[in-house]
Amino acid sequence: MPLTPLFSAIVHNSRNITANFLHSRLYCSTVTNRRNLYSRISPLGDPSVSVVPVLNKWIEEGNAVNCLHLQRIIKILRSRKRFTQALQVSEWMSSKGLCPISPGDQAVQIDLIGRVRGVDSAESYFQKLNDGDKTGKLHGALLNCYVREGLVDKSLSQLQKMKDMGFVSSLNYNNIMCLYMQTEKLEKVPGVLALMQEEGVSPDIFSYRICINSYGVRSDLVNVEKLLEEMEREPHIGTDWMTYSMVANFYIKAGLKEKALACLKKCEDKADKRNAIAYNHLISHYAGLGRKKAMMRLWKLQKGNCKKQLNRDYITMLGCLVKLGELDQAEKVLGEWELSGNTYDFRVPNILLIGYSQRGMIEKAELLLQSMVEKGKNPTPNSWAIIASGYVAKENMEKAFQCLKEAVAVQAENKGWRPKVDVISSIFNWATNDRDISEVEDFVNSLRTVISLNRDMYLSLIKMYVRCGMDVDGILESMKADNIELDQEIEEILDSRLQ
Repeated sequence: MPLTPLFSAIVHNSRNITANFLHSRLYCSTVTNRRNLYSRISPLGDPSVSVVPVLNKWIEEGNAVNCLHLQRIIKILRSRKRFTQALQVSEWMSSKGLCPISPGDQAVQIDLIGRVRGVDSAESYFQKLNDGDKTGKLHGALLNCYVREGLVDKSLSQLQKMKDMGFVSSLNYNNIMCLYMQTEKLEKVPGVLALMQEEGVSPDIFSYRICINSYGVRSDLVNVEKLLEEMEREPHIGTDWMTYSMVANFYIKAGLKEKALACLKKCEDKADKRNAIAYNHLISHYAGLGRKKAMMRLWKLQKGNCKKQLNRDYITMLGCLVKLGELDQAEKVLGEWELSGNTYDFRVPNILLIGYSQRGMIEKAELLLQSMVEKGKNPTPNSWAIIASGYVAKENMEKAFQCLKEAVAVQAENKGWRPKVDVISSIFNWATNDRDISEVEDFVNSLRTVISLNRDMYLSLIKMYVRCGMDVDGILESMKADNIELDQEIEEILDSRLQ
């Protein structure tokens, strides 16, 4: 996983841990009680599907409304980025008057309105509240909306209002530091930390971590070290594994191996031995240092101390082994994954497919993929596209063409998939010269369900049609629909028909 900006990744991971814990509790409840409200909402993954009818039916059936349960549902939906549905639950909860709405509930609703309907709607909701209801949490939620949209002036103005009202906290200053990180005003971040201290607002561990990140991104390791030492001296702040992981990453990028190793030692000492995310970070860092032995030691510890390895953990380990060229060991880890009972997520074997492809072992990659197909697994288009790319690199265009057709055929497995332009252009150029025109037309029709044709693809098609003496009017109409204009080269090819 990318480690910079590390603060964002750390916050995201910590939130995921909380969300997964809450989800597991709700899931356990669902197993024993099929009337659990979350078990009805959870399958509605399409954000265009409203959950309000489900909520109304719950009441119509005479079921009780548990406010804590609704709050947990909102939290889980937010963690899964199902913001529209989370807002629907929040607004339903407010409108029905079935349970008391706390300032925290209102703050969450402002945040969701900002995400779903925009900042203007969040401001409108806030302004309609009575002044007595505009607590620090609500002001903070509005500030967060401004920060998320990168609105510097509005964010600073909102922070000043909160200061004047005595609502300001370390969280709000942290938001401003994140704003400066987001808007690439990194040099302003340390000033916010200094301002906190001047105004008597105690920084927390996140405050220091954001500031350290701002120095590290600018390769200012002197100030990274000064701030880390300050954290270590402050008993009420302290340090944690995430901070040392972040600093180690900066040392690795700077080529300071000994300092990185010392930091990783502290990182491991601070981490909970059952924290899989910490192991993932450590393994990734040791891969960056080329330390396979340390990686394998940590992988063994992770398997021993954590109840189960998730697909995420296998992806991290496989990626690190492939990075070091340890393909034999990667094959063993992939074998462990296949026996783990985990959901068959093709992102896991795809890492080894990439490793083979990058090292010219594309035939072995295809054999691995075919073996999974023979086991009844349905590859994603990415899997076939990896093989196609490998064959393009080896100039085996026949095989590349067949693999790309397979990728397009299973595009429904990953509707967001888009082939690499350079790969598809190479294959397309070859196909229009070496394949039967009807086969190319079939391929183009299927390809249009995935991407729009670019100028070079149209050029290859026009050349093929002209060479075969076929009418190009349909192609020219398609070009116009795709906003691709005729250029001199294309016009010269069209004019050649008249000679």
